[in-house]
Amino acid sequence: MKFLPQEIYIPAYYKYYTNKDLNLKNPQEFNEKIQWLKTYFHPPILNQLVDKYEVRAYVKKTIGEEYLNDLIGLYNKPSDINFDKLPNQFVIKGVHGCGFNIIAPDKSKLNKTKAKLLLNKWYRKNQYYRGGLEWAYKDVKPRFIVEKFLSELTNESLRDYKFFCFNGKAKFVEVHIDRQENHQSSFFDMDFNKLPFRDVPLEKTIQKPINPPRNFKLMQQLAEKLAANFPFVRVDLYSIKNTIIFGELTFYPADGRSEFIPNEYNKIIGEYITLPNIPQGASVINHFDLEI
Repeated sequence: MKFLPQEIYIPAYYKYYTNKDLNLKNPQEFNEKIQWLKTYFHPPILNQLVDKYEVRAYVKKTIGEEYLNDLIGLYNKPSDINFDKLPNQFVIKGVHGCGFNIIAPDKSKLNKTKAKLLLNKWYRKNQYYRGGLEWAYKDVKPRFIVEKFLSELTNESLRDYKFFCFNGKAKFVEVHIDRQENHQSSFFDMDFNKLPFRDVPLEKTIQKPINPPRNFKLMQQLAEKLAANFPFVRVDLYSIKNTIIFGELTFYPADGRSEFIPNEYNKIIGEYITLPNIPQGASVINHFDLEI
C-alpha cells in the first residue's frame, strides 16, 4: 500500500477531520504538535513501546516487574490461541494497534466464533494505515497476548488513570469510570482537582465526586519515570485494591484529533509540549538516547 509522504498526507488528513489547517512549521495546539510528532519524531524505540508485549521489558526495567499484569500467553497468529486452555476470565489484546481487545469476564458466555472472526480481522490490520499514519505502529508485528482479567471486586467497573506527561512531568490525569455501565471521564490536576476542560459531551463527564486512590502520588511518580525524556506520552495505569498495574503508553491520543472544550485549551495544553529539534540536514528525528 502506497501513501503520500507524511508531511503531505497528514495535513490533508487533519484538515478533512478537523476542518483546520495544520501548520507543521510552527504548530501551536496540542493536536498540531501530536501531528508534528507523528511526522518527524521517529526514534525506533517507539515501535517497541507501543507494542503491548515488547513494552513489558521497558516497564520491568524502568519501574519493576511487579507493576505488570500477569501474562497468560503470547501468540503469533489467531489460530494459535486455544480458547479451551484459557482460564475462565481473561483479556486478549492485539499488540499492534488500538482497540484490538476481547474482554472475557466469563468464558462460558463468550461467542468464540465471533471472537475468532475479530482476531483474524485485526491480524490483517496495520494501525499506521488505519488512520492518520501513526508512525510508531508502522513496523509492529501483528501478534496477540492474553492477560489476566482485572477486577476490583467492587460494585464499580475498573477505573483508568491516564497521565498526560510532558518532558517527563505529569501535568494532569484523565480518569475514566463505569466503562461497562455509564462510561464517564474527566480531567484532574495532580492534586485531583477537576479541571475546567473536557473532550466529551458534558453529560459524559464525571458527575459525582470521586476521590483519588490512596496510592495516587506513587502512580504519578511511576508515570513520570516511564515518561522520562519523551516530549509527550500518555501513561495509562490502574489501581486495584491499592495495587498499581501498568496499562499502556500512548504517544498519539485520539490520533491527534481530540476535541477540547473549550477549544482554547487545545493551545494551552499544546504549550506544555516542547518539540525537539530536527538535526541539521535530517528530515526526521531517528535517534533517541533510551533503550529497553
